[in-house]
Amino acid sequence: MENLFSVKESIVLISGSSRGIGFQLARGFLEQGAKVSILSENEEELSLALKELQSTFSNRVYGVVCDVRSFDACQEAVKKTAAYFGSLTCVICNAGVDRIKPIESYSESDWKFILEINLQGAFSIAQAAVQYFLKNNIAGSITFTSSIAGSIGISGLVPYAASKGGINQLTKTMAIELAKYNIRVNAVAPGYVENVMAGVTVHSNPEEQQRIRALTPLGRRCRIEELVGSYVFLTSPAGSYITGHILHVDGGYTAL
Repeated sequence: MENLFSVKESIVLISGSSRGIGFQLARGFLEQGAKVSILSENEEELSLALKELQSTFSNRVYGVVCDVRSFDACQEAVKKTAAYFGSLTCVICNAGVDRIKPIESYSESDWKFILEINLQGAFSIAQAAVQYFLKNNIAGSITFTSSIAGSIGISGLVPYAASKGGINQLTKTMAIELAKYNIRVNAVAPGYVENVMAGVTVHSNPEEQQRIRALTPLGRRCRIEELVGSYVFLTSPAGSYITGHILHVDGGYTAL
């Protein structure tokens, strides 16, 4: 039982991992002994993140510039990762963006930007991984980053919530379809996290912070490092009989 939560044999690709949750996940998996490929469309950010991680974890971390909105770029990222490490066993579809506005204020470009990265981008990486797993007969694991907004209504998040609701259905549908190949598909749905996406300023409002604390039974935002364990668990042998599951890591927010 000593290897129940071990990911030392895992080769993990994480999209949207040059900063924020994705970067913390990369560090967390590396600390647990996995090999990790980090992805970002921002070449400068990726270079800095890679340099920081390589200073501690050396050649167990690799980086690929990848715009997840491009199916071809996602295919290339999977190929490069597998070529560098010799295989690929786990994918975390984490890249995400948000723009918080009243429903009447969203533009067509807002809608496309959020849906193309959050939903299409997640599918693009997942599909590329599935194709690789099937071709190489690998019982792989795919974990999406969802959100509590994918299952409950939160004002000001219409396109974001639609994208995360889509992620939840991707998770369940892909899990059913891929179970016969022993490919597991799950999602982690964080609540309010201390790390706030770039460009989102509304959460700095003291009244908004008070509202979040009041509606979260644990009474605080999630520390970013508290998310790592859920992803490691779903990837590890401990999660080997779990597929099609949306794991809420939200301090009890959705339990109310």
